Amino acid sequence: MDWVAQALPAVHRDAAQAEAYLTTDPRAAAFYARRSVERIVEFLYATRGLDDPYSTDLAGRINAPAFSTLAGRGIVDKLNFLRKAGNNAVHKDLALDSRAALTILRELFHVLVWTAFHHGPHPEAVPTKAQFDPARAPRQAAMPVEQLDAVIARLKAQDEANARLREESEQQAAAYEAEIAALREQIAAAQAAAAASELTDLHAYDYAEAETRTLYIDLLLHEAGWPLDQDRDREYPVTGLPTQGGTGRVDYVLWGADGLPLAVLEAKRTTRSPHEGQEQARRYADALEAQYGRRPLIFYSNGYEHWLWDDAAFGPAGGYPPREIEGFLTADELERLIQRRTARQDLATVLPKTEIAGRPYQLEAIRAVGEAFTARQRDALLVMATGTGKTRTAIALVDQLLRAKWVKRVLVLADRTALVKQAAENFTRHLPHETVVNLLNDRTAEGRIYAATYPTMLNLLQRDGQDGPRRFGAGHFDLVIIDEAHRSVYQKYGAIFDWFDSLLIGLTATPKDEVDRNTYRLFHLEDGVPTFAFDLAEAVEQGYLVPPEGVSAGTEFLRRGIRYDDLSEEEKAEWDALDWGEDGPPENVDSQEINAFLFNDDTVDKVLELLMERGQKVADGDRLGKTIVFAKNQRHAEFIERRFNERFPELGGGFARVITSKTAYSGALLDDFSDPDKMPQMAISVDMLDTGVDIPDVVNLVLFKVVHSKTKFWQMLGRGTRLRPDLFGPGRDKTSFTVIDVGGNLEYFNQDLPEREASQPKPLTQQIFETRAAVVAALDAQTEPGSEREATADAVRRSHADWLHSYVAAMPGQNLLVRKHRRQVERWSDAAAWGRVSAEDVQELAEHVAGLPSAVRDPDEAAKRFDLLTLRWQLADLDQDLTTAERCRTAIQDIAGAVLSQVRIPAVKQKEDLLSRVAEDLWWEDAGLADVEALREGLRDLVALLPRRTSSPVYTDFVDTLLDSSEVVIVPSRPGMDWERYRRKARAFLQGERDTLALRKLRGNQPLTEADLDELGRMLVEAGGSERPELDWVRDQAGDELGVFIRGLVGLDRSAAEEALAGFLDEGRWNADQIHFTRMLVDDLVRNGVVSPGRLYEDPYLAMGGVDAVYPGEAADAVVAVLADVRRRAEVENGTGAPSKAGSAA
Repeated sequence: MDWVAQALPAVHRDAAQAEAYLTTDPRAAAFYARRSVERIVEFLYATRGLDDPYSTDLAGRINAPAFSTLAGRGIVDKLNFLRKAGNNAVHKDLALDSRAALTILRELFHVLVWTAFHHGPHPEAVPTKAQFDPARAPRQAAMPVEQLDAVIARLKAQDEANARLREESEQQAAAYEAEIAALREQIAAAQAAAAASELTDLHAYDYAEAETRTLYIDLLLHEAGWPLDQDRDREYPVTGLPTQGGTGRVDYVLWGADGLPLAVLEAKRTTRSPHEGQEQARRYADALEAQYGRRPLIFYSNGYEHWLWDDAAFGPAGGYPPREIEGFLTADELERLIQRRTARQDLATVLPKTEIAGRPYQLEAIRAVGEAFTARQRDALLVMATGTGKTRTAIALVDQLLRAKWVKRVLVLADRTALVKQAAENFTRHLPHETVVNLLNDRTAEGRIYAATYPTMLNLLQRDGQDGPRRFGAGHFDLVIIDEAHRSVYQKYGAIFDWFDSLLIGLTATPKDEVDRNTYRLFHLEDGVPTFAFDLAEAVEQGYLVPPEGVSAGTEFLRRGIRYDDLSEEEKAEWDALDWGEDGPPENVDSQEINAFLFNDDTVDKVLELLMERGQKVADGDRLGKTIVFAKNQRHAEFIERRFNERFPELGGGFARVITSKTAYSGALLDDFSDPDKMPQMAISVDMLDTGVDIPDVVNLVLFKVVHSKTKFWQMLGRGTRLRPDLFGPGRDKTSFTVIDVGGNLEYFNQDLPEREASQPKPLTQQIFETRAAVVAALDAQTEPGSEREATADAVRRSHADWLHSYVAAMPGQNLLVRKHRRQVERWSDAAAWGRVSAEDVQELAEHVAGLPSAVRDPDEAAKRFDLLTLRWQLADLDQDLTTAERCRTAIQDIAGAVLSQVRIPAVKQKEDLLSRVAEDLWWEDAGLADVEALREGLRDLVALLPRRTSSPVYTDFVDTLLDSSEVVIVPSRPGMDWERYRRKARAFLQGERDTLALRKLRGNQPLTEADLDELGRMLVEAGGSERPELDWVRDQAGDELGVFIRGLVGLDRSAAEEALAGFLDEGRWNADQIHFTRMLVDDLVRNGVVSPGRLYEDPYLAMGGVDAVYPGEAADAVVAVLADVRRRAEVENGTGAPSKAGSAA
């Protein structure tokens, strides 16, 4: 480090100390390396004039956007590594060895070379062709722990005193500023001279790519609590390999406390596939198993992608196939996996507790998950109608898996705070001996079962492990359960499921034919085939839920809106007198605006009257039963309550209450509503009661809005499906519930129309990023490589490229969301990558980079919307998309005109001329990219000054008309089964049942009995797996006898086919063509079970002329008779001699 004294004197002392303690005191070396980083960062902030970020500690300064843009991703990662290593070093319980210290010194050397060469006063003194040489490092005696702690404390106090002195002493501050100013001049001159000289550019500097790969892996291993402080941790020698000499060295071995290896890790270069190391790692595991008697787990990585192969997870029965992971496992987590090899019990022998979930379908669901997990599947999806006990089923599953030693820690995720609270309470109630932690209330507690919302868990993961081992490592949870699993949850929070290397169970009430195919793929399942399904129709048929009774109604206004011309003269006068806002009274109010901003007394009154008339009553018909009204919005809910109290004052004001997330004491109100003996009797809600509310007394639902989602529709109906014994008096149970729909929902969803896939809208900043990148690519596409671009266009391109580069450079590398795309982030953190951008690059950026978090933030939403508008104009102009360009131009002009109306504001007054010109069409005739970009930069900060238009609600009392109400049979969504898929599943299932008596008889061409056919029918139902088809459905689809259909799936035994046609295989009686024809018939029967007469006139038989051409007349009839007999034996003869339709018992 001697060269640092001249090239970067401010850092030399600490860097030299770090070097001196390399072999004698690794802890001290790590500490002084961190101090060197502090000096480097202080130097760069001072000499480059960077503003301090909001957080001025070392982590905040390193990861600040301006600094990240200056240094680039590679240097920022190295600085963070050195910072964390130094932080870890001050903890006495985390040991470091000389190997770890050598990695630290090598990285420090790289950072010093970069800083001194690019930003130092003497770039000519930098050894750009050298690497750190530990042999040249001086040796300084190790410090006792207490002495190092004292040095740390003394230097910290000294630094703080110097900082205070500069702040408090004007003279000291002035001297410091003068020193920095002089240093800046010196650096500028030196860097200019270096640029003009032939000094070696650092682009040729070897940053030791293999070491950088190791750095990434080391960071993740340190994060998982692996100190790597022993010689045996790296390059461990093994024997017995199929190599020359039979020896080799394992890149990393992770050791257990018992001295036995827990895992091997094979590291490949970042430029190579990690899979190239799979077989090598397996052979290392073989060698260590032979040496130590225990098989380690297998990791292989290239620094970007990491794979885990637990090939002995089930002991002698084998293990899981390799799977990608996001982080390495801790020692405890690896120990757990190895212990589980022998401790894990067969789930078929550890029965679920029926007191938790004892209904037959719940036990079947648990069994289905157990079978899936036993078959090495790591994901399961349960589709169960609301009210059938998904939560109880999940609790019983968790209990079974805990007792069978399949899992130790479980995470339960839901999308609402109330659902998390319910889940935690239910797990505590049913599993009182397990510690349940609600992470919403206590984020530090330890337990077996954790519950959280998706955002809470994601936030915890993103903050986890900032300066030490992670609390929630990749292997922390053995099972993750996600409530209401669907694609949108994965789109927003998929990083959670990617991070945890766990079993995964998804729960949803969405009918399985409505679950989108992407969700099935997330759980690695065949489309439309969940692990288990139990729908509303089945639950009602089996008596576990009650069915809905639909009443479709509506009013003239709700269906068609309000037309001014249809009003009476008195109502027109009232209409004209209303305060409609700046735009004045409209000619019509669309039906969608009713209960959105216009609230009409008579409309609500008529719906409430219908409810009071048609709704189910309790207390011998004296009181409306518990009712939930689903309102359109908060104002609508409040308006309904107000109208109810005015219309039915005799009920005392507490009968109907608004219960939404905005209601004070909503939880207490909901508890009262849940109590049969308390008011309110009617709960008016918006979204709060759509899901997760189980109140058996609810007998009426009012859909006072249009529902756009099938999932939400069935969730809402699920509020009324619960059983309630004795609701109407002793022995008078709840047998149904009433759904009053005034939004046309029942008719719409009864049509079972396909639902359009709803895509998650992209955040505004992501849209801006993608559009900027597309503009840059479009400009590059119009310019040949190496040719000059128009100066104005080049300035626009440079502006966008600089912003994009700074945005990517400020992405925190250790962030959970960023690290998954680290390869792409590193590429685009390099300013050189933006030299030329292709359409393929834009696609890569959109897929991997644009949506990631960055320290570059702009809280001004109005300005960002204006940015996006002008950027879209630029892109449309480049693409010659005249329609989009015109639309954007009109919107920009409208904004300019609106801002101009605020000309009294000084900031607007300064831009009055520009605003006036932009608002006119003439300015746009000659406007180009540079003009609109200047417009964007000049006006973006003024957009926030636009007055916000608020539409005050309009309350009316026009006479509405109640349309005829009608009863509607609500058709529960039945599974949409695919016949061809079912045939394939049935064929595969029946192949495994070939030894059953009924199938042996069917394949052997023996007559069947009624009992045989019943058994075959049972097999057909069971063959559907979780789909459990109705036998009538199978018969209808097959269009044939069940026996014939099954024979067609399993075929006929060859010996039986030859026996049936034996009379036509006599070579002494028939010629070669006839024998060949019969042989083809045998093959056909073996494949297809039966052969119809018409088949004999198709190829390959037709090529021989058909059966009549091959056999003489009577012989041809005899062949057809044999085939008819073979078919008849697949049917069942009833008492009349006709084929039976038996099979109903199945």
